[in-house]
Amino acid sequence: MKRWQCLRQTFISILLLTLIPLNAKAFPPPSPAGGNYLVLDGVGAYAVLDFEAFGILLPEGTDEFTVEAWVYPTAEPEKNISATILSQQVCMRVVSDKHDGYQETKKSIDWQKGDLLLITYAHVAGWGGGAVTPYFPITISPNRWHHIAYQAKRKETITIVNDLSRTLPQGTTIGHDLSKFWRPKDFTVGGFGEKIELPNVRNYFWGSFTGYIDEVRISTVARYDVKKNAFMPDQKFKNDGKTVALWHFDEPGGTRKFSDASGNAYHLVGKGGAKTGIPLAVKPTGKLTTTWGQLKRSRHP
Repeated sequence: MKRWQCLRQTFISILLLTLIPLNAKAFPPPSPAGGNYLVLDGVGAYAVLDFEAFGILLPEGTDEFTVEAWVYPTAEPEKNISATILSQQVCMRVVSDKHDGYQETKKSIDWQKGDLLLITYAHVAGWGGGAVTPYFPITISPNRWHHIAYQAKRKETITIVNDLSRTLPQGTTIGHDLSKFWRPKDFTVGGFGEKIELPNVRNYFWGSFTGYIDEVRISTVARYDVKKNAFMPDQKFKNDGKTVALWHFDEPGGTRKFSDASGNAYHLVGKGGAKTGIPLAVKPTGKLTTTWGQLKRSRHP
């Protein structure tokens, strides 16, 4: 009987292997930080801190900070849409290589077909949220994890992707007055749940991010020494005295409320279907033996 059960399980497992593509795209990608992550469908899913309840995250006069996350884009935005990774005092978003508004920008950077352009900047003090720092665009490729960060200290403001950085030789004092915002004042991750048309620019929108986001941390310190040859983090972000907010998104799969690990109670709420994923414990390699091993372990704990 045991032999028959084993043969039956083997047959079922082989049948499953014939029904799924044996490559990494067939599975949710494991996060570099481990654990779960936020899943965003690019339509209406996003996570939010209500502005009326929580206000701004970086206090008035902040001139040293880091805002960072792990991101995994799975689809490029339409050519007239900027896909929002996060938004409030610091903004991070991506556009496709077809976006009309950034054709000139592409001429000055290393750009491969299919890349996304990461745009990061901060709203600066003294302008009611109406002025922003200049940005240095960097490309990121879809269907892989990237560590992205935006930090400022003294006379430098820096955009980071993995171990690559771009430095703006000027400091940044974060704006705390959001009275002139043309978009929601809430702190959001993944968008706003809808497309928002740019003021005075018809048919161009800020929209939703499609893919996965993990380990969002906001700090009142510049965390990365970009003079090093390698400075990309290799573990979960830690909470310390300079951490304002930190979301690991390690709640069980399908959860739609996300705890702030900083202790400051900035607990995000998922809207429009935003939820944690259910990642594999082992990163798939696309090989038959690896996939078979995963199936076998799942049947023989």
